[in-house]
Amino acid sequence: MTDFEKLFNDNREFIFKYLVKMARNVSLAEELTQETFFRAYMNYASLRDKEKASAWLCQIAKNTYYAWYNEQKKKDSLDNFEAASDCESIEETFVQKELSQKALLCLHELEDPYKEVFMLSVFGGFSLKDISSIFGKSESWARVTFYRAKQKLSERMR
Repeated sequence: MTDFEKLFNDNREFIFKYLVKMARNVSLAEELTQETFFRAYMNYASLRDKEKASAWLCQIAKNTYYAWYNEQKKKDSLDNFEAASDCESIEETFVQKELSQKALLCLHELEDPYKEVFMLSVFGGFSLKDISSIFGKSESWARVTFYRAKQKLSERMR
């Protein structure tokens, strides 16, 4: 039996359990365990201290898991990008983002109470009746203030 075979037999179960805890998926842990020992085999010459082989293998297992995880994140973001580009062009998405940023900047430039009423209604989902009770004013005050906030925001967006 070679040194690497002994290392494999002594640490196989430990590395598998370690990866099951990280990945929370048995079949993925099996796959990552195989990849871990493949990487360990390819780099076995770099193992300096045979006494610390299990720590070395854990490091390889952790790096293997994170490499897999990062690859999955890239795939997910590419899938989301493809779905977005199916619905609208990249140019439209960019213009929409620019417009949203400009709207937020203009909104922050609004004076109170217009800014607060607009934010409570649009972002907070509060009804005009709820907003009027928050400010201790009439519902018509809240309606007029919201209307004026929309007008001011529209003017600043031009």
